[in-house]
Amino acid sequence: MKKWLTATALWLLTFTNAVHAQTNVPYGNNPLAGHQHNVGDAKIYYELYGQGKPVVLLHGGLFGYIDEYEFLIPKLAQTHQVIAIGTRGHGKSEIGSKSFSYQQLADDAYQVIRRITNDSVLVIGFSDGGITGYNLTAMHPELVRKLVTIGAPRRPTDRVVSNEEEGKMTVERLDKLAPDFVKSRKQLMAEPKRWREFLDKLDTLWNQSSFISDEAIHQFQCPVLVMAGNKDPYFKTENVLETARLLQNGNLSIIPGCGHVVLYCNFPAVWEALAPFVN
Repeated sequence: MKKWLTATALWLLTFTNAVHAQTNVPYGNNPLAGHQHNVGDAKIYYELYGQGKPVVLLHGGLFGYIDEYEFLIPKLAQTHQVIAIGTRGHGKSEIGSKSFSYQQLADDAYQVIRRITNDSVLVIGFSDGGITGYNLTAMHPELVRKLVTIGAPRRPTDRVVSNEEEGKMTVERLDKLAPDFVKSRKQLMAEPKRWREFLDKLDTLWNQSSFISDEAIHQFQCPVLVMAGNKDPYFKTENVLETARLLQNGNLSIIPGCGHVVLYCNFPAVWEALAPFVN
């Protein structure tokens, strides 16, 4: 029984209880806002909302998707063009043939962004999306005018809970842990028969020796806001502070009393920190 009470399980239960909350907009599956862009080996799904300077949203891995930003999108869309990208394999984005890496996910995002705009963008990334945001900024500093990372460690050892403690997220384990989540995700997928392959690719992604180097982060010229909950099992508070101190133009926001999914734990506090940085 103890094996199942891991950080991932708690995150999933929190997330699935909160998702589909107080909105009638089907974020992540909205035919009025949805588009696809072929990045070579896969069609990447994205949604567009609002007008103005572009803001890119990069969601978390496996349990995350565009709909995790359901509270944030309508706020941002009042003053900005929101580009919400579905990571390859998640929701309506295809898996493709390439190996998963944060550099590859950053390249996917870059191609989608440049299809939409030649302008610089503000990037907001949660968890895996934040790590992708770090890599996007390192690879294309001319693109990212500001970066917000939420619960996004820069290396695997920043986590309180290790992969070994959690165990691999296999098909069988996920079917037992969250059958409704698996069913709903497969209904969105273009290639649901590749579900096992998708989980294997994510396992490879999460077990990289480094997500982004300290040297790369230190080279960032743009303003960066690093945000996390003080009880986040994936991003120790001391490592959040270390990351902020590496930045030449770093800002820090610690959301008290929250774990990993601060967007649902205390969205008003998240927005209070984001609003002045975004605007």
